[in-house]
Amino acid sequence: MEQRNIMIIKSAEYLISSPDWEKCPTPNMPEYAFIGRSNVGKSSLINVLANNERLAKTSGTPGKTVMINHFLVNKEWYLVDLPGYGFAKRSMSQRKQWEKMIEDYLRKRTNLVTIFVLIDSRHSPQKIDIDFVNQLGEWNVPFSLVFTKADKSTQAEVSRNVKSFLNKMRETWEFLPPHFVTSTVKKSGRDAILGYIEELNAQFRAIA
Repeated sequence: MEQRNIMIIKSAEYLISSPDWEKCPTPNMPEYAFIGRSNVGKSSLINVLANNERLAKTSGTPGKTVMINHFLVNKEWYLVDLPGYGFAKRSMSQRKQWEKMIEDYLRKRTNLVTIFVLIDSRHSPQKIDIDFVNQLGEWNVPFSLVFTKADKSTQAEVSRNVKSFLNKMRETWEFLPPHFVTSTVKKSGRDAILGYIEELNAQFRAIA
């Protein structure tokens, strides 16, 4: 695997929380959204990437993120924290509202470069995650996979679960998306993700 440039994070700041995609900031910069099942470690990963442990609110209670949260990084690209899908203890009507908000954002946000879908590396493939990435495929929305919490299991178990997930995707996918294995404790995977974003930023600027 070729060595990617390492992005230096000079600044990362919270910008705005929006109830729908039309109220999001002007789409004039490349944008990267992060989403995953509740309690997958999304806020912790965002904080590690941004090198700011207080940027995104972490909580032991799933479902705390309820809007589209924009952060401005290096004053040149947006990092977006989306509500998790899955087991948040909310009403059915609230979940439906979230689902519509997320779908509209993912399908209509013109500057969205890619979505990072977070998968808990401690578990074998979960139907809810497979269903979600398949839905992204149907919508033709580009995404990457980020396997989280790699420090919580043995390396062999993480490798086995990652391989199982990719093999499950191979049953219906001709090409697999990029994937990253991360640990917010060890900060592993951070440079690889930021390097990938740096590459995509360059492509975005080239065609802008």
